[in-house]
Amino acid sequence: MTQDELSELSGRPRSLIARWEQGSVSPSIDNFLEIIEVCGFELPLVLVERDSTLDGRLDKNRQLSPERRARRLLAKLEKTGEQDG
Repeated sequence: MTQDELSELSGRPRSLIARWEQGSVSPSIDNFLEIIEVCGFELPLVLVERDSTLDGRLDKNRQLSPERRARRLLAKLEKTGEQDG
């Protein structure tokens, strides 16, 4: 779909659509939902409670250096590879 076609279907200026594509501005949630709809899609919005069971573990890993995290990940991958092989 061209910018002109999307502009015609959505009623939004083509220049605005161009700025969205370039990333210089972001569409409002209302514009975003309407663009999805005029393109023939729907985006069901569902709120779910956030799972916080791993928060402590994530916080611990964030405190590790990137090198230490990488070593842990590689060790885990090696262990998984040994079990598969």
